[in-house]
Amino acid sequence: MIFAVILLLLLVSYGAWEYRRHQRNLDAIPLRVLVNGTRGKSSVTRLITGGLRQGRLKVLGKTTGTKPRLIYPDGSEHPILRAGKANIIEQLMVFRRAVQLNVQAVVTECMAVLPPNQVIMQRQLVRSTVGVITNARADHLDEMGPTVGDVARCLARTIPVGGAVFTCEQIQLPILQEEAETRNARLIAVTGSAVTDEMMRGFSYIEHKDNVALALAVCESLGVPRQTALEGMHTAQPDPGVLRVFTIRYFEKEISFVNAFAANDPDSYVLIWDTLRCYAPAGTEVIVIVNCRQDRVQRTESMADLITHRISADRFVLVGESTLPLYNRARSLGLAPSRIVDRGGESAEEVFEHVVGLTQKRSLIIGIGNIVGLGEEIVMNFTNRGKEIVY
Repeated sequence: MIFAVILLLLLVSYGAWEYRRHQRNLDAIPLRVLVNGTRGKSSVTRLITGGLRQGRLKVLGKTTGTKPRLIYPDGSEHPILRAGKANIIEQLMVFRRAVQLNVQAVVTECMAVLPPNQVIMQRQLVRSTVGVITNARADHLDEMGPTVGDVARCLARTIPVGGAVFTCEQIQLPILQEEAETRNARLIAVTGSAVTDEMMRGFSYIEHKDNVALALAVCESLGVPRQTALEGMHTAQPDPGVLRVFTIRYFEKEISFVNAFAANDPDSYVLIWDTLRCYAPAGTEVIVIVNCRQDRVQRTESMADLITHRISADRFVLVGESTLPLYNRARSLGLAPSRIVDRGGESAEEVFEHVVGLTQKRSLIIGIGNIVGLGEEIVMNFTNRGKEIVY
């Protein structure tokens, strides 16, 4: 009993010491940017980091997306190795490293989902001086919902008190504005309309104008000229989950493959589809691979509605785990059996062979759903056989 009490006191003392050390680490970094939102967090984190670096600020970036990375002040990247699942306590390591590197700024992607964790992320772990909320969409509704408005309120928990928050969200903007006012924060709403096609030509991959607009606004607010920041963004290494288009010559077939697995909420996919129209001229067959995960069954309803009513693809190929609920739901909503096939449980190689067997002379294949695991393997099967189209 005495040993247990002593051990408990030691743990409590260590926790208190670690907390105080982390707060000192935060105080040592004058600029702390926390990037939150439903989609685009990793991309915006990388863009802001690149823009600030071009503006001669010594900056450390940290992404949590497809592959967690630390982006060092010289632009090099180091993977974050985890013993288990992602944990928000990981931020302690990020700021310890930032202090060791003596950086002026940290740009970190928010890795919290649950509402209480969003509060902890802002108040204890980052205490951001600048907040970013990319957008608020219908994802993680079981944890942040049940409505998209609830998602917006949850994301707003990371708005810095008395600080500034930047967003490209339009539909839920009144909610974000209301939440910002309760925190005495200044909300800056930006859109991609000011980002020209000429500005986008500097990217070798498909980037969203809203992401660029957000990053430019943040960099400008921190003293980096707009053109300087844009130059840094053009040279920044993109996230592994960004949109890339590959052309594949398979016997006499011409196939365009798009890795959009990182986009797994309906609204994001509809926006992506509008972007990809130029790759599907008249006469092009469109096949969508939907990678399902067992721990994402809650998305079945929204994904079924997406493929049944909102996407004009010729075929949907369901792969991965727990595909049957999605198949049955889409069929019950009216999706014709000729337009959907369940290939759950098959390997990436088997999926590739089946999908290319469905293609005609000219086809566009788009991967959506989830990038983790099978999604990455499917991407490799296509991209290893193709050549990337520079956007």
